[in-house]
Amino acid sequence: MRTLYHLWLSPFSRKVRIVLAEKGLEFKMNVEQVWERRNEFLALNPSGEVPVLVEPDDTVLADSQAICEYLDELQPEPNLLGRNPHERAEVRRLVSWFDRKFDQEVGDKLINEKVMKRFLGLGRPDSQIIRAAQKNIHTHLDYIAFLVDRRHWLGGEEMTLADITAAAHLSTVDYLGDVPWADHKPAKNWYTRIKSRPSLRPILAERIPGLPAARHYSDLDF
Repeated sequence: MRTLYHLWLSPFSRKVRIVLAEKGLEFKMNVEQVWERRNEFLALNPSGEVPVLVEPDDTVLADSQAICEYLDELQPEPNLLGRNPHERAEVRRLVSWFDRKFDQEVGDKLINEKVMKRFLGLGRPDSQIIRAAQKNIHTHLDYIAFLVDRRHWLGGEEMTLADITAAAHLSTVDYLGDVPWADHKPAKNWYTRIKSRPSLRPILAERIPGLPAARHYSDLDF
């Protein structure tokens, strides 16, 4: 069976988990505490980052986007990258938006300040950084509203990797209770649709020891 090395609040790990579930591919998971820099893990991925997917034949794949595109070729249905070159370009553009822009402006800041500093004993959270991330998220939720006003899903008329990537990033922030859903009804309605998919339910059911989730986190009708 394939093995996924992951972290609970890594949106990149969640992205791969959702794709594996949507494709109906069985896998087991190992939590990798990347800050430990284990030699055995570094041998799999010298960057020391998750996710890493090890296939049944011991093929090792790293980088969430490389893994997701590999899985889409391995198991073509459901198609998650788009049906034609234009759709695939748009899906990849949106994936990059959330993997880079959202992560840099929102997710990474909140996870580092609210979670990693606490668990690694790196000092008190920086309130200025937290406030900046909480301000930035409004722009991204407005952008989701802009997209779904013109399309059924973010990348077009079918659910794609763009939706999965956005949901993976938002779900980590939502665990902390930092998504202002009440101010962004169109984005909330979109998230409710993808949140109710079976592929997300195992993720939403997980709880991190010592870090409770927001009360609405796993509520499908929040």
